[in-house]
Amino acid sequence: MDWQEVSGCWVLIPPRPSAIIHFLGGAFVAAAPQVTYRWLLEQLGRQGYAIIATPFVNTLDHAAIARDVLNRFETTLERLQTTNVLRKRYMPIYGLGHSMGCKLHLLIGSLFKVERAGNILISFNNYPATRAIPFIEQLNINPAFNVEFRPSPLETNELIAQRYQVRRNLLIKFTNDDIDQTSSLTQVLQERFPNMVVIQTLNGSHVTPLGQDVNWRTGSVFTPFDAVGQWMKQEVYRDLHQLKREVIRWLEPFQST
Repeated sequence: MDWQEVSGCWVLIPPRPSAIIHFLGGAFVAAAPQVTYRWLLEQLGRQGYAIIATPFVNTLDHAAIARDVLNRFETTLERLQTTNVLRKRYMPIYGLGHSMGCKLHLLIGSLFKVERAGNILISFNNYPATRAIPFIEQLNINPAFNVEFRPSPLETNELIAQRYQVRRNLLIKFTNDDIDQTSSLTQVLQERFPNMVVIQTLNGSHVTPLGQDVNWRTGSVFTPFDAVGQWMKQEVYRDLHQLKREVIRWLEPFQST
């Protein structure tokens, strides 16, 4: 499998895909998801999922970004089917988002008519612009001009509570994540879809999904430096492997992982 750019998205297609995952990354690393989230997405590809990762650049208008990434996803999917890269048959579509990518999937599921088998929302946060954008409070902006995301955090919560249509959701938060707001989102979704929301708390931090595995090769003589490298591979990336296992377990509840 090799990454290919198709109609503004990066795609990874296994030989016989069983489902499609639409991936959206975090605000400041979303421009090249095939690089920044490569390990996690390629692991899901090896599991038999077709990956369509849509890059984006953050602006204040999150509703417009949601519309744009959805349009590019649908254009890419149509192109893949037209060229027979993907067969024209029903395959379930899952949304997978990290950080801001979660908000975009939630907006897509609230503002537009889409069919999703479920959404996987990792490290959701919905902060106002003054907290989400570094140094914005230090800019010399006319106080009469309200710098805020559209929709605002409050408006986003209201949209989700009233109009979000994706019934099955996996929410993942990490133990060392000070900007995570998954708990508040869980309450909203559980009220809307009782017994359809799963929340998992895993070891790790907000940047765990960005981790890349290390291919550590020892020399002909195993040295103390090699021992440290092997320890780092086992310990530092244990959280990343756990994340992969939990995502696959939710996608394939009747399969052993």
